[in-house]
Amino acid sequence: MPKPLFGLKHLFGIEGLRREQIESLVNLGDDFIEINTRSIKKAPTLRGRTVINLFFENSTRTRTSFEIAGKRLSADVINISASTSATKKGETLLDTGQTLAAMQPHVLVIRHSVAGTCEFLAEFLDSTALINAGDGSHEHPTQILTDLLTLKHNIGDVSGKTMTIVGDISHSRVARSHMLAAKIMGYKVRIVAPKTLLPAFVERYGCEVFHDFDAALAGTDILYMLRVQTERLTTNCCFPSIREYHETYGLNMKRLKAAGEHCMVMHPGPMNRGVEIATDVADSMKSLILEQVEHGVAIRMAALTALCGGASALVIGRNK
Repeated sequence: MPKPLFGLKHLFGIEGLRREQIESLVNLGDDFIEINTRSIKKAPTLRGRTVINLFFENSTRTRTSFEIAGKRLSADVINISASTSATKKGETLLDTGQTLAAMQPHVLVIRHSVAGTCEFLAEFLDSTALINAGDGSHEHPTQILTDLLTLKHNIGDVSGKTMTIVGDISHSRVARSHMLAAKIMGYKVRIVAPKTLLPAFVERYGCEVFHDFDAALAGTDILYMLRVQTERLTTNCCFPSIREYHETYGLNMKRLKAAGEHCMVMHPGPMNRGVEIATDVADSMKSLILEQVEHGVAIRMAALTALCGGASALVIGRNK
């Protein structure tokens, strides 16, 4: 098995990473952007490597970008969804993981509804690198790396900047990973949500907590909008109605202007237009949403390369 880069054996989350590891992955992703702009989007970086994407939750952006990332690096990519896996026949997650690992893939990319799935499997899969593509409400590391790459291209150094995250904080692995990344990278996080959509003891992350969206706008450099994850809600009484939620916590053009002319808009997707974000904001010049999608491919190329040890011929971890 090739030696992984940056001291990474697995990529479970932002928690546990050092600043230099985060910066190296972001810079490597930056290097891969050029490949994605070629007429023939192909590089031999991971030729002979095998990547298995094992997704137990629905996904468009993350799953597709991991598949494209592997194929553009010339890896052999296999996609497995829960509906076509042997877990539908009663096989345990551990048996599925060990079965796939016995086929000697280099990387297993996993998305699962249960937090800690990758860490659990890593105890039993000695020869396979694992990437967390989102586990429950725990973490989503490649999304945060994607966001940091996007911000690097648009605002430069994030240190000292303020990101205001709005929406369903309680169920958002993206929000949690950003709160962890902020401590490492030196940016500030404000979170805005109704009390019913806040996790317990959220202040332990060192972020400012607001229930009034308008009170959190001044001094915001990045407005990061989240959808309400209705599939994870155990009750329908988190807020009175969609209309009231949009009026209270939705990002419209008036709020965007109040945040200041330099404020940018981000969203990890999928968007619910007219709920957490208005259409004119999502499609505005201030929106980085499609750029996040584009950079997601480059970051997943970086993550796969790092764990496969496939970047020996590249200039890696350099500052642009």
